[in-house]
Amino acid sequence: MSRLPDPFEQGMQQGWRVHDARTLSESTLTCDVAIVGTGAGGALTAELLAQAGLRVLMIEEGPLKTSRDFNQNEAEAYASLYQENASRQTLDRGISILQGRCVGGSTTVNWTTSFRTPDSTLQAWQREFGLTDYTSESMRPHFEAVERRLHIRPWEIPLNRNNQLLEDGLQQLGLEPHRIARNVKGCWNLGSCGMGCPTNAKQSMLVTTIPGALQAGGTLVHHLRAQHYELEGSRIRALRCQAVGDNGADHPTPPIRVLARHHVLAAGGINGPALLKRSEAPDPHGHLGRRTFLHPVAFSAAVFDQPVQAWAGAPQTVYTDAFMPPPGVAEQEMGFKIEAIPLHPGLTSILLGGVGATLKERMDQHPHTQMLHALMRDGFHPDAAGGRVMLNPDGSPLLHYPLNDYVLQGIRRAFLAMARIQFASGARSVLPYHDQARPYASLKAAEAGIASLDMRAQVTGVGSAHVMGGCTMAAHPELGVVDPRGRHWQLHNLSVHDGSVFPTSIGANPQQSIYGMAHRLTLGLLKEIGPAA
Repeated sequence: MSRLPDPFEQGMQQGWRVHDARTLSESTLTCDVAIVGTGAGGALTAELLAQAGLRVLMIEEGPLKTSRDFNQNEAEAYASLYQENASRQTLDRGISILQGRCVGGSTTVNWTTSFRTPDSTLQAWQREFGLTDYTSESMRPHFEAVERRLHIRPWEIPLNRNNQLLEDGLQQLGLEPHRIARNVKGCWNLGSCGMGCPTNAKQSMLVTTIPGALQAGGTLVHHLRAQHYELEGSRIRALRCQAVGDNGADHPTPPIRVLARHHVLAAGGINGPALLKRSEAPDPHGHLGRRTFLHPVAFSAAVFDQPVQAWAGAPQTVYTDAFMPPPGVAEQEMGFKIEAIPLHPGLTSILLGGVGATLKERMDQHPHTQMLHALMRDGFHPDAAGGRVMLNPDGSPLLHYPLNDYVLQGIRRAFLAMARIQFASGARSVLPYHDQARPYASLKAAEAGIASLDMRAQVTGVGSAHVMGGCTMAAHPELGVVDPRGRHWQLHNLSVHDGSVFPTSIGANPQQSIYGMAHRLTLGLLKEIGPAA
């Protein structure tokens, strides 16, 4: 199987307008539409607008890295491709957050897992936020369009053992497993998706819509942080930016002002609300940065007699929604989706817990270890209202997400559900990610051990790779930050096109929901601001 070409190699030779902000001589940039963020929402928006003939400027804080830079090395990837060198955490350090910070955003480093927005999620938006036109039927053409564009297909290659064990355990328990679609083409089945795809098989924004926008005449400036919008009444007059180094520190060059007819914010559920807060954007109803959701994730490791080699092969190909509330039933206990995750050594050394001899003993079992995780479905119960984006004294973003008893008891149930699946698939021992947990050699021991765990923040290991909400979409300004068109209620030349507009979490890996939402919002935006003259 041949490596797919790197579109940037040929494109740069053809004269694509790609600039490192640290070397720009201009102090003012002008365009029709300025887009902050090059992830799932921003890059798809950029391609559609550029192809309509608009002068599009894509602004990315992170570096431009391509397949030539992706060498399956965790240490390099985490340091160069993730927010805060993969060390971003919530205010109390109770949740670790993996988020992309590079051209292509999190699509460059995600595991390609693709789900349409569940109908139960859309129904909640219709019922609670007045988004009556956001139905599965109205979203269908947008999902179909992005599935064609990004080659989202069911995964038909045989499962790796990590995922096969999940499927086996579910079947042994009489629970229905489902297969996951992936946005890949010509995949080598390496399993290193989280470090950037070295073969360009992953159909991330890095190899699809960003090249599409550049080929249509768009401009990309990387290493450029959007600092704040300059406001003038109900409009944005300009966007003030600052060049930054690879580590995110300010570069010693003058600020850059961006003048645009329209602005699109697609910087994610933490950085986007933080930018608006730094800009002192109008927020008459106090919704900005509120209802920020993470899908808090619980982890469970299991050791098997036979090798698992969970680092090899497509990372996520099987899931179950058996622990989600039935359709139409109000959520009383926190629901969750269970999937398998890849285990590369660096990540494994964290998720197995322990230090010194304990960690060494657990790492010795690395080749025989399987890992499941449970995505907790936040946003569907008064006690799961998510978190709040705040600003540090230097203006950088900070997320406060309290792990209350409702969430933590959901995690306890997830620990138990994952242990049952793993023992049903033949595990020799099971270890939940919790400081007080120890490897349990039987289901009976696991049930007793999990029941005795002190469920509180810092002691309970929780992570997330999904950030949603913070700029809630709603049918009325009293309920949200943007309207059903994605337009800011008070700033008339600002749209938000990313997962921050979601009124709840998705209840599934959110990348395809962002693609579909951005596609819909961009087609609507084109009708309003019009293509280039």
